[in-house]
Amino acid sequence: MAETVSSWLSGLNSLYTPLSTQFDAAKSHRASISARLNFVLGIYRLFEIGSLRHGTGVWRYSDADYLASLKGSRPLSSSSMLSKVRDALNGRFPNTTVSVRSPAVVCKFSDCEVEVVPGYISDSADGNGYWIADPSSVGGWMKTYPEAHNGYVNDVNKKSNGGAKTLARQLKVWKYERNVPISSCYLEMRAAKHLSTETSYVPIYDLYLSLRAIQEAKLAAMNDPTGLGSRFTACSTEVNRSDAMSKLDRAVSRADKALAYYQADDHASAIEQLKLL
Repeated sequence: MAETVSSWLSGLNSLYTPLSTQFDAAKSHRASISARLNFVLGIYRLFEIGSLRHGTGVWRYSDADYLASLKGSRPLSSSSMLSKVRDALNGRFPNTTVSVRSPAVVCKFSDCEVEVVPGYISDSADGNGYWIADPSSVGGWMKTYPEAHNGYVNDVNKKSNGGAKTLARQLKVWKYERNVPISSCYLEMRAAKHLSTETSYVPIYDLYLSLRAIQEAKLAAMNDPTGLGSRFTACSTEVNRSDAMSKLDRAVSRADKALAYYQADDHASAIEQLKLL
């Protein structure tokens, strides 16, 4: 029996779903990272915030992400905070490459990569917010609400029968496989925002429509759909935005062709366009 577009996209999602070993490897380093940061800098807690555990991670590409809630006063520059966290972890893991990749400090262990996003609890009364480094502004700060954001995506995902997280993973597969310099978090929130107004999830249609919506927005920063945090930026630099727009234009063209073949009941040709995408 010939493969259909729906079965091919379902297989793609299964192929790129992270293995359980990715969780196990990161988990083995969590306690030592937490203990070191608490000893050197003082932390309230270290908790997982990334796509790996949230259900939108991509096999071979997604890292384990943790937010370290630091004690003390927030410094004027976020760069100094990142440097202190990097130096603290360098002292604990001298044989591991530890570097800054704003808003995180990245530990490249032999069995996995772990990103630690340091932040300070927001002093406002609007929920569990944190001030973290703004990757689009050297030394700048942005406010984030990771638990509220996960809750928003979970709600849309439930409404769309799993569509929000599936679509987010597909967009991220495009990002990683085509080396598109665009924020994974931005793609996830765009996917959820798109499906929040749809009555049903149809994979081939929503893949095209979400890509086209991002193209029409010209990768502009998007408002936090929860109404809590800072705007989500797509790219860290103008050079990256130009590169991402070029690849986005190509992706929209291929998704459009795939949809046209699908509508003509030519699944084989549609799948070939999706492979190019």
